[in-house]
Amino acid sequence: MQMAQKHSPSGAIHLYQQPVQSVYQILQSNNPWHDSNSQGATICFETIKDQYFTLESSSPATNALIGCDSPSYASISSNNRIPLSPQQGSQSCHSDHHHSSDITYGSPISGYSSSSADDDATDLKHRLRELEIQLLGPDQSDIVYSYGCCFVNNGLHGASPPISKYDWDQIAVMIPKLNLRDVLMLCAQAVSDDDIPRAVGWMDNVLGKMVSVSGDPIQRLGAYLLEGLRARLESSGSVIYKSLKCEQPSGNELMTYMHILYKICPYWKFAYISSNAVIAEAMANESIIHIIDFQIAQGTQWQLLMEDLARRPGGPPSIRITGIDDSESFYARGGGLEIVGKRLSNISRSYGVPFEFHSVAMSACVVEKEDLGVRPGEAVAVIFPYVLHHMPDEGVSMENHRDRVLRLVKSLSPKVVSLVEQESNTNTCPFFHRFVETVDYYSAMFESIDVACPREDKKRISTEQNCVARDIVSMIGCEGIERVERHEVFGKWKSRFNMAGFKQCPLSSSVMGAVRDMLKEFSANYRLQNRDGTLYLGWINRAMTTSSAWR
Repeated sequence: MQMAQKHSPSGAIHLYQQPVQSVYQILQSNNPWHDSNSQGATICFETIKDQYFTLESSSPATNALIGCDSPSYASISSNNRIPLSPQQGSQSCHSDHHHSSDITYGSPISGYSSSSADDDATDLKHRLRELEIQLLGPDQSDIVYSYGCCFVNNGLHGASPPISKYDWDQIAVMIPKLNLRDVLMLCAQAVSDDDIPRAVGWMDNVLGKMVSVSGDPIQRLGAYLLEGLRARLESSGSVIYKSLKCEQPSGNELMTYMHILYKICPYWKFAYISSNAVIAEAMANESIIHIIDFQIAQGTQWQLLMEDLARRPGGPPSIRITGIDDSESFYARGGGLEIVGKRLSNISRSYGVPFEFHSVAMSACVVEKEDLGVRPGEAVAVIFPYVLHHMPDEGVSMENHRDRVLRLVKSLSPKVVSLVEQESNTNTCPFFHRFVETVDYYSAMFESIDVACPREDKKRISTEQNCVARDIVSMIGCEGIERVERHEVFGKWKSRFNMAGFKQCPLSSSVMGAVRDMLKEFSANYRLQNRDGTLYLGWINRAMTTSSAWR
């Protein structure tokens, strides 16, 4: 993954490295997202009837009307409070009413609520229009108000005022007083409306002067969001995504950046620690264990499990690990799966654990049953660590690899399956709602990075550029099969697993204890909760990732 770049039709590349002025909160009494007393509204997910999730300030019917399973896109605040992706989609917004947790993690950008369910679907966009009126000034208000009414009555493609009516020079003067979140939303709404002149105006005259890869969390995120918006307008999202991949640093450098992210954020450790504990419990009485890892990476995540099994009374069991890999991990390692096999063999030998490694060098979404080499008499454990959301589903491909792989795994009769995924929705919702969800999720992630690393740390900047930027460009700039980042909330994963024939296994207190011990190394702003047998890891008021077990 590579640094954010400014991509223009001419092919020129510019980096958003300039510092920006402080972003003040103006229009406080009129700004629809500002609440001077708010630290970010809390979202309360409640198990009600058919597991509809609700905002505290709205009803289940309201969310049903909105029709998207995002925990946050329906509301925005101008708080400057700050998926992670460790390392495709329908334009229709399917309603996934399966959010089963009442965990009180909120959205960093939540803040407004509608008084009527009938108004919710258009309220956010209408409020954006109101803010735009304020920014354009009273001389333009009649023109823009007419535009706003046209928008509300006619949907996403209302008649836009002539570009000459926007005094961009006047707006640019106001930049020190503008809220970056608000401007990002205004720009994204223009893109959603297919109002290219207005979108380009916000990008070129305002956003480009407010974002910076070396600024505060929202400024850094804004730089990558702006890159994604430009890519979307130019229909070059996949080109930039692929070019960032091709221009990524050397394997050793990339490995360094990935290791930095692993150290300063607990998201990957959360996945491995919880999965290890789940597998150790499920395999307590098994003598022949076969672990199928759908994203083996470096393989070192299994060292702790081997150490634990080596202490088992009566001697350790025999372990076989099937590692599934792709070319991206190959590049970071500087070689193929034989490196992983050798490393794990050395680790197992040091603990006296009988061990065998089986490599599957292919993308996880095309794996077939015969590739896994399951043998009679083995107790099978499967782990999906932040990998299923990369697989195309029914909205992208008739093959629906996401559900196909789950049915394949179920046919293996596994003893346990561990699932760890980002708690975010960027899969089925239309563009604007996906943009809001991306801002929400990655604002929290960038803040969590910010408290762990000095802002001026160049390695921190490179880590974000090389480990996060491409994911954001994919979500904002790409569509169809070219969009590889397609997160779903736990409720949707639960539905998929149930349809594949799985039953959830509630996680025990010992699994939660292992994760809690790990979190002692990190900021107290990380929150952990076991809700109905599922572990939620959150940053302040935002649920970031979940861990669950199935059989």
